[in-house]
Amino acid sequence: MDSYKNILDTFFFSMFPYIIIFTFLLVTIQRYRAKAYTFSSLSSQFLENKQHFWAMVPFHYGIISVLTAHLIWFLVPETVLWWNSVPARLYIMEIAMFIFGLMTFIGLLNIILRRRNNALAKIVTSKADWVVLGFLTVQVVTGLYTAYFYRWGSSWFAASLTPYLWSVIKFSPDLTYITAMPFMVKAHIVSAYSIILLFPFTRLVHALVVPNPYLWRKSQVVRWNWNRKTIRNPKNNS
Repeated sequence: MDSYKNILDTFFFSMFPYIIIFTFLLVTIQRYRAKAYTFSSLSSQFLENKQHFWAMVPFHYGIISVLTAHLIWFLVPETVLWWNSVPARLYIMEIAMFIFGLMTFIGLLNIILRRRNNALAKIVTSKADWVVLGFLTVQVVTGLYTAYFYRWGSSWFAASLTPYLWSVIKFSPDLTYITAMPFMVKAHIVSAYSIILLFPFTRLVHALVVPNPYLWRKSQVVRWNWNRKTIRNPKNNS
């Protein structure tokens, strides 16, 4: 059992990161050079706006806040540990991140319900979109679980996960920081890796170009080559 666990740890935390980095860079560059205009969120807001608002706004505010916090924990771990050395500040950090995590979950749940129940949104939802939503759900749920059951995540992230991530960047992955982690924490890390792997193959890629390239690239021309009334009628797309 231990040997099986060690094999999984070696693959997911020592080899998998480099598979992801290579694939991410190769496919992203190739896609941008060949099909730059596919770097889009393919928003369905024009099909329905009310549910879209209550899904995307909490999701984006929540996930951007959580990702920013993770980036800070990664870049300045000593400062994070200093901040958390005062209990009141630690509580503020943990409660704020849990609230932003809940915002992300609520937004994501609304996205899934809208994509499933709204006829027009369902039409433009691809299989790749469902795969992305599935991995995002795993990521958010494992993150909330970790935050609730393994408290003070900002501190042990700065103390343990940051050194591990830097060891990966330096091409010398140190698994001693990872092997003792609980299963849900490992699942959270692996799902994060998997989402990065999905970036160049899905609409997630739009996050890599917002908003700067839109300031200088040529205007995008959209031409309708079908009857708008027909294509927007769900009964004609069953």
